[in-house]
Order: sequence, then C-alpha cells, then structure tokens
Amino acid sequence: MNVLVTGSAGFIGFHLCKKLLEQGYDVWGFDNLNSYYEVSLKLGRLKILSNYKSFRFIKADLKDKDCIQNLFKDNAFDRVVHLAAQAGVKHSIKHPEEYIESNILGFFNILEACRNYKTGHLLYASSSSVYGLNSSLPFSVNQNVDHPASIYGATKKTNELLAHSYSYLFGIPTTGLRFFTVYGPWGRPDMALYIFTKAILEGMPIKIYNNGESKRSFTYIDDIVRGIIELLHKIPQQNSVWNDTVIDASSYSSAPYRIYNIGNDKTYKLMDFIEIIENKLGLKAEKEFLPLPLGDIEATYADVTELMKATGFAPSTSLEEGISNSIDWYLDFYKAN
Repeated sequence: MNVLVTGSAGFIGFHLCKKLLEQGYDVWGFDNLNSYYEVSLKLGRLKILSNYKSFRFIKADLKDKDCIQNLFKDNAFDRVVHLAAQAGVKHSIKHPEEYIESNILGFFNILEACRNYKTGHLLYASSSSVYGLNSSLPFSVNQNVDHPASIYGATKKTNELLAHSYSYLFGIPTTGLRFFTVYGPWGRPDMALYIFTKAILEGMPIKIYNNGESKRSFTYIDDIVRGIIELLHKIPQQNSVWNDTVIDASSYSSAPYRIYNIGNDKTYKLMDFIEIIENKLGLKAEKEFLPLPLGDIEATYADVTELMKATGFAPSTSLEEGISNSIDWYLDFYKAN
C-alpha cells in the first residue's frame, strides 16, 4: 500500500512513517523543513527514515499547489495522512498569517489533490484546541466546537469543515484526528516536556502557567501512532440514515466523514507532570508561577469512546513510562550531538 505522510520530518509524522515502514508500507514523506524549531532535529528524524528502502522524501511546501498536484498525479496514493501544519497556540497569536497559509490554504491544496486523483482515504490532524471555550469535561467528539480560544484552534476547526464539504460534495472519505497533548522521544522543542527537561538540567526556572492548576490529557506518541494506523483502514462510509437532530450526530455525517479523539482518557495536573520529570532527573525545578496566558485553556480531557467503538483501542501508556522514555532519548540525543 502506497501512503503519503505530510509533515514526515515532524514529531508525529516521523514516528508514523517509521512504524508504517516497519509494517511493510511504501511511504512517501513530504515536508518543507521550515525553521519554526531547529532543523537539525528534523534532519535527524529523516536520517533514520532514509535507512528504509521503501521510504521516499520530497522537500516542498504545502502552498505549492502545482507541486502537490503533480505528486498525486505521478503516484497513486492509497492513503494520505496529512500531519503537516504550523503548530503552536502562542505562536499563532503573534503570527496568524502563517497559520492561515499553512493550515488552511495548505489543507485546501491537499483536498483538491485528493479530489482530482481519487485518494482512497484522507486522514488529517485536527487538535484538542478545537474545543476552545468548551468547559464540559471530558471533551467528546459529539460536543459543540464553535468557540475556539486560539487562531491555531480556529484553523483546525476550519480543516474539519473543509473536510466535511469535500466528503459530502465529492465522496472523499475523510477522518479527522483530534490529538491531545502529544509527547515522547524526538518531541518538539516548544513542548512542555522538552522545555522543562532542558531548563531543569540547566538550572533555569520553568514557567508554570495558570499557577499550576492546568490539566492535560498527556498522550504518549506510540499510542497516537497506533491509533492512526488502527484508523487507516477504517474508511468512513456514507450514512443514509444520519439525522442531524440526534445528540451524538456531530462526529459523523451522511457523507463519508468521521472525527475521533486520540488522547489519553486520563487527565493530569501539570504539577504532577513536573514532579515525574523531577523524579526521573533526580533534580528539583525552580518554579515561576504565572497566570493563564491568552489563547490557552485550563484543562483538556479526552473522551475516546468513539475511537474504542471503531477500533477497540484506547491509549494506555502510563505517564511515568512515557516521561522516562522521553528523557532517556533527550539525554542520549544531546549527549551525542
């Protein structure tokens, strides 16, 4: 099976490509290797993927519509997993144009290519950020997501709307993946685990927002990847009996369209997360407590009922195991580099 993974040099994209290659898939990677964070980390991931004979990589930008059209024209992709996006809630407040161009225009170009070249199934990264001001926990795919609290969240909600339109109009099977606070080895430098580990090792204070009261469904990368692969062959079907008045109707449609949460069905206080890091490192963090920043939300908590119904799978890696694996990687990687 021929699979295209956009954002293949990114955190989730790298791990997904590696697992697909290990399982015998032919994988095309697509990434622009932008400088949002250190490119050397992305090149390190690609170096590992390049060891697989069935991996091919194209360096290009999502905004290049002609390039994407030609890529789809020349290669019959059975599946497309669209993970490329401009990430980061805080960054979206200062640089909204990057999110409109990458996350909306870029996704539109992928949708157009899937439409023109009859892709069998498009899976794409959404985010728990779409829940925004929703205060009803846990977050369910059947809840309203009309009030995003960040521009990043708004672009991900836009992706879901565009996907539905293309599913309805052109019959393209689409599956949206709402990820919850993903962490693990090879993680992004702008993520909490990376930031906290680096600061503690360097004896620098860590900034703790919402005065340490925030909660997150921290989800280990291996669980995320397994969830994606489980859904790869769960192709949404048209549903002629769909009824928009049913309370749980928002995660699917009469079109071949589905939405799933992929996240830990437990939620943890940020202070517990930090304590596990401290215990692993054998060091105490110097803490600076700050109020909740603009665009951030107090808590995330994933309801994965629909994912379990579809696949029988729910993320299960303990926070202690996931943090331990992540810090082991961090120490080895930066010792070697």
